[in-house]
Amino acid sequence: MAFSLFDTSTQPMILGFDPGRQKCGLAVMGVDRNLYYHEVIAAHEAIATIQSLRQKFPISTLVVGDQTSAKEWKQKLSSDLPQPPRIILVDERHSTLEARDRYWQMYPPKGLSRLIPEGMRGIPRPIDDIVAILLIERYLGQLTREMQYE
Repeated sequence: MAFSLFDTSTQPMILGFDPGRQKCGLAVMGVDRNLYYHEVIAAHEAIATIQSLRQKFPISTLVVGDQTSAKEWKQKLSSDLPQPPRIILVDERHSTLEARDRYWQMYPPKGLSRLIPEGMRGIPRPIDDIVAILLIERYLGQLTREMQYE
C-alpha cells in the first residue's frame, strides 16, 4: 500500500479499479496526475476498501476496467456504495502488458537482476494496482483529447 504526503483536499481524485474474480487493483490519482495510493486487494474486500478510500480522498470519479466481470462490478458498485461516484468503464486491452513495463519503471531491478533482460524477469507481485493506475491515465488521456477538439 502506498500513500502520498501531498495535500489532497484541493482537487478532485479519480479512483482506478481493475476488477477481478480473486483480486482487484486500486489506485487513487489526482487530476494533477500525482499518484496518492495504490494496492492489490482480495476481491471480497473491494467495496469496504473503496468506501474507506472515499473517506480519505475526495473521489469524484471511479474508472473501471471494461473486461473481467466489469458490468457485474459496475452494478455492484452502484448498488453497494452509498452515494456512488460517477462510474466510467475504460478500455483495458493490453493493460497487463503495459503494466509489466510500468512495474519496472516504478521499481527498477537492483543488484545482479539488473543484468537480466526485462522480458525474462519475473514480476515478484501482482500488478493489478498498476493496471488501475494505467486505467486512470487512459481516462485522463481521453478527457485531454476531448478538450482539444472542443
